[in-house]
Amino acid sequence: MNTRRISSVCHVGSIDIGGQNPIRVQSMATIDTNDTEGCVAQAKRIIDAGGELVRFTTQGTREAENMKNISDRLKADGYDQPLVADVHFTAHTADVAALYCEKVRINPGNYVDPGRTFKHLEYTDEEYQQELKKIDDRLIPFIRICQEHHTAVRIGVNHGSLSDRIMSRYGDTPEGIVESCMEFLRIFRREQFDDVVISIKASNTVVMVQSVRLLVKAMDAEDMHYPLHLGVTEAGEGEDGRIKSAVGIGALLTEGIGDTIRVSLSEEPEAEIPVARQLVALIPECSLLREAAEASIHDDTITLEVEAADWPTLQLKAAMAVGALLIDRKAHQLVIHHPQYSTQQLTSLADAILQAARIKFTKTEYISCPGCGRTLYDLRTTIARIKAATAHLTGLKIGIMGCIVNGPGEMADADYGYVGAGRGRISLYRGKECVLKNIPEEEAVQRLLELIEERGERREESC
Repeated sequence: MNTRRISSVCHVGSIDIGGQNPIRVQSMATIDTNDTEGCVAQAKRIIDAGGELVRFTTQGTREAENMKNISDRLKADGYDQPLVADVHFTAHTADVAALYCEKVRINPGNYVDPGRTFKHLEYTDEEYQQELKKIDDRLIPFIRICQEHHTAVRIGVNHGSLSDRIMSRYGDTPEGIVESCMEFLRIFRREQFDDVVISIKASNTVVMVQSVRLLVKAMDAEDMHYPLHLGVTEAGEGEDGRIKSAVGIGALLTEGIGDTIRVSLSEEPEAEIPVARQLVALIPECSLLREAAEASIHDDTITLEVEAADWPTLQLKAAMAVGALLIDRKAHQLVIHHPQYSTQQLTSLADAILQAARIKFTKTEYISCPGCGRTLYDLRTTIARIKAATAHLTGLKIGIMGCIVNGPGEMADADYGYVGAGRGRISLYRGKECVLKNIPEEEAVQRLLELIEERGERREESC
C-alpha cells in the first residue's frame, strides 16, 4: 500500500506544498510573457481547469517585470493562485522575478554555468571548487531577495540542460543529475532558506525515475526533506504523451514520492490539468494494482487485470500500475486483460506502455516539448506535419523542440532533432550534432526527411 514520503513544507503564496498537504497540480503558459492580456486569459483557463500554480517563461528582465502586470490583473479578477517565473541563462532575471512572483524556478545547468555544448572539460579538484564558489557568489544575493520578499524557489534540474562541468565530472548519469541539484540545495540549507521545491526531469522515463529515487536517498543522507515536483519532460501529445507521463510520474507516485506534479503535453496547457488530477486520484488504486501486477510476473511477463470505466482511464491506470515494474526491468513483456476491449486494442496499449518504459519500440517516438513563451514556431501544426511525414519509420526517435533551452540536450538520445533556432529558422540535428543550422522553417520538414532518408532509416530497435 502506498505510504507517502513526508517532506518539509514550502510556502508558495496562498498555498503550501509538501508535508500533509494535497499533491498540487500545475501547468505552464505557452503565451509570450510580454502579452499581458493573452497570459491572463490563459492563466485563467489553467486555473479554471483545476491548476493550482501557473508558470511563465521569463527570458529576460522585461518579461520578469511584466509578471507584476499579469499578477495584478489576475488578482483584480479574483485569481490568487501563485505565479511562477521560469528562468534560464540570465541569473539577474531571477532576481527581478523574485520581486513579483510567488515562486521562481532556476535551472542549475545554466544559472551560472554557460550553456551546454557537449564539450569535455578537465578540472583539478581546486579548479572545481572555484567553479562551485561562482555558484555561491551568484546564488546568495538571489536568496537574500527571496527571503526579503517571501518568494519560494524551485531548483529545477533538467537532464537536457546539465552543464558541461557536471557532465565532464559525473558523466551523463543519474549521479550527475542529482549532484547538479545538491550543489545548489546545500547552499540554500546553509543560508537557512527552506521554501524550496526540487524537481529532476527527463524525457526518458527510466532516467527520470532513477534520478528522483537517487535524489531522495541523497537528501535523506544529508537530513534534507524538501518537497518534490514530478514531471516527464517533452512527453509529447495525445495518448502517447499521457501514457509516457503515467509511466514516469505514476511509478513515483505509487512509491509515495511526489508533492506536486505537471503533465507536460504538446497541447493547450489547460488540457494537462485533468490528466494530472486523475493521476493523483488513482494513487491508492494503482498502488494496490501494482502489487497485484508484480505478483503476476511469470516467464518475464506481467499479466495485468484492470478495471476501468473508459479507455482513457484504462490507459492511465495500466501505465501507472506497471510503470515502476517495467522501469526496474522486473519483466520485459506485458499482457493486459479487460472484457470491454479487443485483444488488438489491449496489445497496442501494452506496446505503448513498453515503449514509454524504454523496453520495446514498435512505432516512431516523438520527444516533443509542450511549448512556452520561448517557442519559436507553431508547435502543434509542426508536430502534426512531422508526424504525418515520419510515422511510418518504426522505432525511430525524433525530437521536436521549440527552442534551444532543453532542445539539443533533452533530445540527446533521439536519432534526429528539429529545434527552433530563431523566428522562422530551424536547426536540424543528427543525434547531438547540429547538421543543418538556421534553415528557413518552410524548408525544415522536407530537409529533415532528406536527412533521415540519407541513412535509409527503417529499422526497429529497443533500448
